[in-house]
Amino acid sequence: MSEYNWKYPQTEALKTGWLTVSEKPLHRIYWEEYGNPQGEAVMFLHGGPGGASEPMYSRFFDPKRYRVILFDQRGCGKSLPNAAEDNPAPALADNTTPHLISDIMQLHGALGIEGKMHVFGGSWGSTLALAYGIAHPETVRTLILRGIFLCRRQDMDYFYQGNAVHYAQDANDVSLPGAYMFFPEIWKSYVEAIPAAERGDIVKAYAKRFASIPKTEAERIALTEAAKAWSIWEGVTCYLAKDLKDIGKFAEPEFAKAFARIENHYFMNGGFLGGQGEQNRDQNFILDNLHKISDIPIHIVHGRYDQVCPMFQAEALVAALKESGAKSVSYRLTASGHSMTEPENLQALTEIMDRISS
Repeated sequence: MSEYNWKYPQTEALKTGWLTVSEKPLHRIYWEEYGNPQGEAVMFLHGGPGGASEPMYSRFFDPKRYRVILFDQRGCGKSLPNAAEDNPAPALADNTTPHLISDIMQLHGALGIEGKMHVFGGSWGSTLALAYGIAHPETVRTLILRGIFLCRRQDMDYFYQGNAVHYAQDANDVSLPGAYMFFPEIWKSYVEAIPAAERGDIVKAYAKRFASIPKTEAERIALTEAAKAWSIWEGVTCYLAKDLKDIGKFAEPEFAKAFARIENHYFMNGGFLGGQGEQNRDQNFILDNLHKISDIPIHIVHGRYDQVCPMFQAEALVAALKESGAKSVSYRLTASGHSMTEPENLQALTEIMDRISS
C-alpha cells in the first residue's frame, strides 16, 4: 500500500469521544466521526477482535457522501479498561459478541444516527457485522464485508493449529492443511512459544498463559513474548509479502498484549456466537442464521490468497446466503491476501462504496 492507492485523502475527525456503554463493570468505548455529518451513516467494525481502529480506515469512503463512525471495541485501542494491563480481567469482563452488538446500538443512538446505516467490517469485523445484522436487521442498510471469518473450529484450526501436534517430530510435516505451509519461519516462533506437550490445542495453551497475572519482571516478559508471538503470527500472515523488519503495531508490546488476550478470549468461546464456553468452539451460528438477513444487500470482497481467513469461508458464506434466499449478494475475489489495505482489496472496497445506490 502507498499513498497512491487511496482515492480519498485523510481528513480530520469531525468529533471524538468516549461513550460509557456499561457502568458495572465499567466499559467506555472510544469513537471518532469523519466525513459529512449529514451524510449516509457508515458503522466501521474493526478486526481482531482487539485490533482497534485507525484514522486511515475513514479513507475507504467519499467524505462528501458518507458520515463514517470508527470505534474501538471493548478492551482495546483507546477504550477503557484496556486488556494490555497486567490484570486483563476488567477489560475482558462482559466482553462478548452480544455486548459488542449492544455497544453498536448504543453508539447508533448516542450519535443520533437516523434510520438505517451501512455496516462495514473485515475479518473479525465481518463476523461482528453479520452477527449484528442477524440481531438488528432493521437498522442495516447494507453489509460490506471483507475477509470472511466464520469463527468455526475448522477456521481456527487452519490458522492456529496446523501441524502443531507433529511439529516437534517433523516441522515439515504438511499432512494437515494450514497457513503454516506458507509462512514457516513465523510459524516456528508461534509454535515454539508453547511446549511440545501442550500443542494438542494451541489456542488453549495460549489461553493459559494469557490468563496469568504477572507478579515479577520475568513473568511480565514471558507474558509479553507470548503475546507478541501470537500477534506477530497474524500481523505477518495478513499480507502476501511482508517486510519482516517492519511488522508495525503487531510487534508493539502494549498492542500485542491487548490484541492477543482479547482474540484468545473470544476464540476460546467460539466467538461468543450463540453461546459461550469451550463447547461453543464447535458453533455454526452465522451460517445457521442467515435467513434473518435475507433482505439486506450484501457485498463481499475476499482475497484469493488470504491465509488468515482462507477463501473456503467466503465460499461457504456465499453458498449459504443463496440457499437462505438472500435477495442481493455480490461476491468479488481479488488477487490479494487478507489485509484490507492490500491494493486490490482497497480498490474493490472503495469502488463498492462509490457505487452503492444512495
